[in-house]
Amino acid sequence: EALHTDFLGAEPAYTGPRLHAEIENRNVDPEWGIHTRWIEHSTGGYWDYCDFPLQEADAEKILSYPMPNPDDFDYDGTLDFCKAYSHFAIYAGNAGYGDIINTNGMLRGMEQVLVDLALDEEAGLLLTKRRLEIQLAKLERLIDKCREHLTFLWLGEDLGTQHTPIISRELFLKHIRPWHKKFIDLAKSYGLPVMLHSCGSSSWAYPDFIEIGLDAVDTLQPEAANMSPRYLKEAFGDKLAFHGCI
Repeated sequence: EALHTDFLGAEPAYTGPRLHAEIENRNVDPEWGIHTRWIEHSTGGYWDYCDFPLQEADAEKILSYPMPNPDDFDYDGTLDFCKAYSHFAIYAGNAGYGDIINTNGMLRGMEQVLVDLALDEEAGLLLTKRRLEIQLAKLERLIDKCREHLTFLWLGEDLGTQHTPIISRELFLKHIRPWHKKFIDLAKSYGLPVMLHSCGSSSWAYPDFIEIGLDAVDTLQPEAANMSPRYLKEAFGDKLAFHGCI
């Protein structure tokens, strides 16, 4: 409220058992087992991803890896949250929903994730399938419970370096777009617009996202290639709304 923020996220609290044990000198996410370590610098510090517990996992290990049950979340509590903060624009999802490259990288390492996509590695593709099917199931329960209080769905996928795409359009069409379409189709079935977060030079993928129903893009980096406000407005201004860089 002090910063006049418009948005609040409606994310249901996890109510299930801890699925991944704590480790000394690490922060271990209880739901997904993502490891981070504290890195100090001259002005403070931050939690950085490390260890990558599924980096060398085969498909069998991915199948047995503990992941949260979509039933083990407090959707009723999220409805109460929505009612209490109805003066905000409340969104479902977040920049990690629908995300493949970034979040799989937290578990397998970025290099292995790019190899997974390029070579159709069974383990990496299975990790994507298991994770995103859980996300979709959570979202459907959440939106069904809280629809009248929700303003939009927020998704994410980091697709650009500062200068170029991270992956080819061929790989994007094969592995990324079909999953995002599932999320967008779910939102549209409830009449919700969709915003996508994507860092770096990512406007190369906007035409494909527009084609599957995307309404807005988030986190615009004007210094990245083909991401200046003028370029984006001229190229996509009649098809997309823009959040950030204003």
